[in-house]
Amino acid sequence: MAERYDCHYCNESLFGKKYVLRDENPYCVKCYESNNNTVHNDLELCDLSYKDRHWHDDCFHCFKCHRSLVDKPFSTKDEQLLCTECYSNEYSSKCFECKKTIMPGSRKMEHKGNSWHETCFTCQRCQQPIGTKSFIPKDNNNYCVPCYEKQFALQCVHCKKPVTTGGVTYHDQPWHKDCFLCTGCKEQLSGQRFTSRDDFPYCLNCFCNLYAKKCAECTTPISGLGGTKYISFEERQWHNDCFNCKKCLVSLVGRGFLTERDDILCPDCGKDI
Repeated sequence: MAERYDCHYCNESLFGKKYVLRDENPYCVKCYESNNNTVHNDLELCDLSYKDRHWHDDCFHCFKCHRSLVDKPFSTKDEQLLCTECYSNEYSSKCFECKKTIMPGSRKMEHKGNSWHETCFTCQRCQQPIGTKSFIPKDNNNYCVPCYEKQFALQCVHCKKPVTTGGVTYHDQPWHKDCFLCTGCKEQLSGQRFTSRDDFPYCLNCFCNLYAKKCAECTTPISGLGGTKYISFEERQWHNDCFNCKKCLVSLVGRGFLTERDDILCPDCGKDI
């Protein structure tokens, strides 16, 4: 902040007023005239001051275009006075869209090192100003969120609404996580193992309960999923762990066995049949 610049005699501020410099001291015109009756050749009548610097009216002009800056807005660069137009053309940002200068003090939008006039920062699709709303850049263009979703976002197979984040792909088709549900129990399938039947997705529990074969011994479903091993014989199936001799309970997996009605027996236990 500049120091005060006051009349050497009455101490009133001289900013914005004409004043006289004598012996390097400033005086307001009134004080000087009332205290000096003699004309001095070493006097300077100054009109304007800025940050402890002083100009005559005729000297207060733009450094580049030399137009008068009296009663006009101006800027400074390297202690040189510049009119607003010259300063803007030389030092201000250029709008990425219209390539024109963004005037000092005007609102501008910035993104990834580029600047726009507020009215030039528009959605590529609807051409409405984006302002401070959310937007999505794509291929050097910017889109408001509704337009981006309409033009680029995949549509959920179930609800037909755009899938913007966190979608699931099933049979090369997009789904929202909340829409990708088990056909049986309607629980969300995202993040868990599932299978399908006739192109309908099912969680493992529902699939097993509805379609899987039942173990002849324990009667629980045999999923056959994930490499689960089981034994099949004459239209009956067993879990590997359940395929045991009915009498001695020895495992018969990979061994010969005999049958007696619905039971399976190891060769030793089947001798007496």
